[in-house]
Parts: sequence; structure tokens; C-alpha cells
Amino acid sequence: MILAGVDEAGRGCVLGPLVVAGVSLEDSSIPRLIEMGIRDSKKLSPRRRAELYKHIKRVATGISIWKINPRKIDKVVSRGEKLFKLNYLEARYMALALARLHWDIAYLDCCDVNEERYGKMVEGFLFSKFQERREKRELKSEHHADKNHPVVSAASIVAKVVRDRHIAKLQTKHGAFGSGYPADEETVEYLREFFKREERFPQFTRLSWSTVKKLSQQHEQLVDFKEFLSSERGASAL
Repeated sequence: MILAGVDEAGRGCVLGPLVVAGVSLEDSSIPRLIEMGIRDSKKLSPRRRAELYKHIKRVATGISIWKINPRKIDKVVSRGEKLFKLNYLEARYMALALARLHWDIAYLDCCDVNEERYGKMVEGFLFSKFQERREKRELKSEHHADKNHPVVSAASIVAKVVRDRHIAKLQTKHGAFGSGYPADEETVEYLREFFKREERFPQFTRLSWSTVKKLSQQHEQLVDFKEFLSSERGASAL
């Protein structure tokens, strides 16, 4: 029996792509994954993830990787329709990842609060044109699937390694900006200084993120205050 696992990396980042990865392998390979030390990518160092990625490629029967750039993310998130934002986009690409793999049972790391709803969303994308395949395959959407199923842990590692490499290339070209997450002070400071200097954000920024909107508003307020100070009214007020 062939198992498949799908997970993502970079969902909450303000900089860089969202990466969705799928991994398929024979169920007899699961003990080997466990022996390798395969587990949730967030609990592994970047170096260890890179090492395990090489092992995963040797064990897997298939690997499917999709990078979703910031503009595609912004288009969906900015649309503002309930239930049709980031979860919808991620479900679509998880279906695309599975469509490229051969499998009997697939496990999804569910990003929605409702596991069943998310699973049906992915099924809708995956089986809409291939109804006969639905009866031969089983798709399971679960919270914490990256911790509970080694095949999903493997997909998590693949997605994280691919994103890490993409981020490294961006930093080589555009300068250090930290992890790319809104909670990272280095990332926020990079965005703040870039906007002050260029009056725009880098092209690899997710403009629909609240972090970006707050920074642009802060800059506008700063500009207004400077204009006030330079005016006669502002000078007299001080």
C-alpha cells in the first residue's frame, strides 16, 4: 500500500512564498523513516532537515512541490470572502500536490479548525474531474498530522527545506531580513527601513498581511508629522 502525506511551510510569513509539499512511499518504508529520526520539521535544525531531505528522496516513491508566490497569496487573501482565503488556497495546492502522486491513503496536515470541512475542500479540488478515483482512495484531514504520521513529517521537512533555500537566495540578493515572519523583529525592521528608503515594499512581500498595512500607515503618519514641522504653523506651535 502506498501512503502520501502533505504539509506546508511559510503559511504565516510576511516575506517569501508559501510552499506545499507532498511525499508518497510504500507503507513498509515507515519504520525506516522512524529510524532516520523523521519528525515535525519545526523540531529539527535547518542542517538536520537538509540531511533528512536527502534520505527522504531516496525512500519516497514520489515528491511533489509547489511554491505559491506572494502575489497569488495576496489575490486570494484580499478577496475577503469567508472560508475562501488562505485555507482555500492551501487546499487547492494540496490537491495539486496529491494529483501528481500515486497513493492509496493520503494524510493532510489540516490548517482549518474543522478537519472534515478542510478534507472535503481538498477532495473537491482533487476529485471533481475524476469521480471514479474517489472510490479507490482514502483521504484523511487531521490536526497535527505532521506529528502523528511520519509520511506527513517527511512532507513537512521537504516543504521547509525548499522554502529555506528560497529564502536564502532572496537574502543573498536583497540582504538579510531574518526569518520572514511578522514576529521576527529583524524582519519587521527590514520592512520598515526598506519602505522608508524606497516608499514601497520588496516584491517578495505579502502586501495583504496586517504587518505591512501597519508599517505603511506608520510611515504615512511620520511623513505627515514631518510636513507639519516644516510648515510655519508647525514651527510656531513648537
